[in-house]
Amino acid sequence: MAHHMEELQENAPHGQEAAIDDLVTDFQKHGLSRRAFIQRAVALGLSLSAVSALLAACGNSTSGASNLPSNTTKTLNLLTTWGGEEQDSFKAVVAPFTQSSGIKVNITATRDVNAQLTILLRGNNPPDIAILPNPGKMQELAAQRKLLAFDSFMDMNQIHNDYASSWTDLGSYNGKLYAIFFKAANKGTVWYNPGQFQSNNYTIPASWQDMITLSNNIASSGKYPWSMGVESGAASGWPSADWVAQIFANQAGPDQYDKWVEHKIPWTDASVKNAFQYFGQIAHGNHYINGAPQSILATNFQPASFLPFESPPKAYMFYLGDFTEGFITTQFPTLKPETDFNFFPFPTINDQYKGAITVGADVVVAMRDGDSIHQLVKYLATADAQEIWVKRGGFTAVNKNVPVSDYPDAVAQASVKMLTSAPIVKYGAGDLMPAQVQTAFWKGLLDYIQDASKLDSVLSNIESTAVSAYH
Repeated sequence: MAHHMEELQENAPHGQEAAIDDLVTDFQKHGLSRRAFIQRAVALGLSLSAVSALLAACGNSTSGASNLPSNTTKTLNLLTTWGGEEQDSFKAVVAPFTQSSGIKVNITATRDVNAQLTILLRGNNPPDIAILPNPGKMQELAAQRKLLAFDSFMDMNQIHNDYASSWTDLGSYNGKLYAIFFKAANKGTVWYNPGQFQSNNYTIPASWQDMITLSNNIASSGKYPWSMGVESGAASGWPSADWVAQIFANQAGPDQYDKWVEHKIPWTDASVKNAFQYFGQIAHGNHYINGAPQSILATNFQPASFLPFESPPKAYMFYLGDFTEGFITTQFPTLKPETDFNFFPFPTINDQYKGAITVGADVVVAMRDGDSIHQLVKYLATADAQEIWVKRGGFTAVNKNVPVSDYPDAVAQASVKMLTSAPIVKYGAGDLMPAQVQTAFWKGLLDYIQDASKLDSVLSNIESTAVSAYH
């Protein structure tokens, strides 16, 4: 950097050396946009080649944009976790953009985005855009200057009009916006078949104890109260981590939850162990899940959601986020919402934290710069883009200008209302932790599902990973 600057200062137009110093300071420390930087540099009399050299010399700017690879083509490469029904819906979102802009989007799906990105970045070949399943990875990549700051090309007044400050804050790093939250999930939903509940005289449980009592009643009649599947390729275990996070928020409350996420309490703390044990009441429940524990470990989370809705039902309850509706309606297109499928809110564990929910969201980040990339990011941030998936089902928009009436049925609308009115909302714990801790969390849960007696060693192992990751 110093060598480049000396060379530029020597060749700068006479009398403009101090102005160039000021320009670099504004760009690196005060968030001057790339476009404004170029305009001011040209106004100072620098040639375009000198401007390019100056931009390269400022490669470690706070915007993070100048040192990213660029893409000037009309074909974009996008990396995401979405496969199957979710990818079909995302393609439906992208189709009008491609039609109007002529920009083609090649979609690659992987369940292990972290590993795939590591490989691509080592080869200096990142995707143009990635849709990450959590903000933890976004923060890590922003700190490494691997992401494009959106402030330089997006209308930030429009962003603040469309997104609650809690979402823009979560998508920011050092005061700059690096992520658009695209697809949210209410993870306080337990899925069931209302017709089956009615015909069997089952009552929707309001408390955790009510749910255990109902589960025992179903099990004692020779039926299986629960369906559960945690298989998800390299990300196997994440559905059980959602269980534990949701239990923890309801049990220990938001302050303790934040301490857990930030590793201000150890994984061996009684509050963490308690949340695992409550999850174990379901996973290890007597006659709760057909074929458990092996079936839980071997069954993918998506087909696991089908069992309560088969005829006759093979289970009666299934816990997972509100995106589950998309799985159900795709598999069983003739089922009627509210009559044949619905959810009940996650039951109360501690009255003090009644109605607490956990949420997830997929975040759009850019790892290259270029006009086509700007266009797609701007499009995905709009209510118009998000409405397309909303109307297809299995999608909760983060853009607050998507009307509730656009959601396809009363079940989806109820989830959105629950999300916006919940007294306590916490982001999924694992998704806020360092990647290696999240992976240890998932793996530890697989071990715990396999053998309940391993809990203490599981928590100790995750704690060892966390100690090295946070310190």
